[in-house]
Amino acid sequence: MQNQNNIIVISMACAAAGAACDARAGGFMLQEQSQLEIGRAFSGGAAAADDPSTIFYNPAGMTELPGIQIATGATALFIDSHQRDLGSTITRTTSVPLGPFPTFSSPIPISGGNGGNPFAPVVPVPTTYASAQIGQSRLWLGFGLSAPFGLKLRYAPDFVGRYNSTYSNMLTLNAQPSFAWRVNNSLSIGGGLDIQYADVTLEGAMPSAAAGGSDTKAKLSGDDIALGWNAGVLLKLDGGLRIGLHYRSQVKHDLKGKSELSGFSGALSGLNGSTPIRSPLTLPGSITASISFPLDSKTRFMATGRHYNWSVFDKLRVVFPDGTVSAKDYQYRDSWSLSAGLEHVRSDRLTLRAGAMFDRTPTNPAFLSTRVPDGDRSWLSTGLSYRLSPHLTLNASYAHVFIEKQTLVRTESFFGPVAVDYRLQSSGNVDMLATSVTARF
Repeated sequence: MQNQNNIIVISMACAAAGAACDARAGGFMLQEQSQLEIGRAFSGGAAAADDPSTIFYNPAGMTELPGIQIATGATALFIDSHQRDLGSTITRTTSVPLGPFPTFSSPIPISGGNGGNPFAPVVPVPTTYASAQIGQSRLWLGFGLSAPFGLKLRYAPDFVGRYNSTYSNMLTLNAQPSFAWRVNNSLSIGGGLDIQYADVTLEGAMPSAAAGGSDTKAKLSGDDIALGWNAGVLLKLDGGLRIGLHYRSQVKHDLKGKSELSGFSGALSGLNGSTPIRSPLTLPGSITASISFPLDSKTRFMATGRHYNWSVFDKLRVVFPDGTVSAKDYQYRDSWSLSAGLEHVRSDRLTLRAGAMFDRTPTNPAFLSTRVPDGDRSWLSTGLSYRLSPHLTLNASYAHVFIEKQTLVRTESFFGPVAVDYRLQSSGNVDMLATSVTARF
């Protein structure tokens, strides 16, 4: 009976998760690690080095930040996301005494609605960074606190795709102690650790083996702390040209928690309860290349390209105490993004910026899931910085994200005689408002 329990749980466990929203850098990675960078669509990336958030994008950039600097802020995400049923069905196979034809299958439409907008009205993404030059030396130390991955969504109880997912929540917190060293006036290097906490909860419904029966529920949860690292270089060349390169490693988690089943009755009531589990989860790394150069004395152009090794996320694997391993395919593909932006110093106090970005989704069309309703996305953004005093600057940004529609076509089996054929189309877009304060001492 334990093996049957395992198979049922995994058949409902969709791939992991992220933290906060559909405004991720593809999949469930979060781009929103700097409220200033949002205003130029992250085109400053590894080369801009004008704010303590450079700790996340390239810690070598700290050598351009004199004294002690602190930046703290938050991004508010307003996500419009919807699923539309295109004819999802459920098939139950039953034995009947018809001579050489022992079974009879009857596909019928799945009852329920489109699930509504699964995201909260407002999703916050906070960040904090601090950098400090050590005396008059060539050494800088820094610390960042961010949430680089995340997802949280809940569909209506009667969602037609409830057998794929009903609730997904992934929280990551990333503490990043960092350093930077100015080798000479042209070259700086930097790096740091990524001390990352991950907490994942996934829920889904399961259909009754008999028509007219009640759905049952499955839940997986687990957490872990793991280590990664990152390193970067910053080159300053003639004419104000800057080139930045940054590498962030993948982080390998081994989530530990439990699976829970509920809602079984009669002869199957013994399946209710919880079982300890562990689930290996590798979160992808990235490579960033950026340039920045002045167009005139007050305007500069920036561009950034990133590669994400999402292919490390191929399956969600769950290991049970008896050694049974169950897996669900997601087969994410490596992805990339390209962004460009302009920044103009309007006055001693006011700086204006704008940018655009294309971000390719890592999701595989053959293995889509309602847990990550994702598609290629195009960004348009604008922002400003206003110097309130010699020591305090206010940053504010707005961005709109256009997300390409995706059609989920997938079949999943339950209990052997029950199969669900999903036909769902996801659509959506995101508006974000971001603000932060940078203090310099």
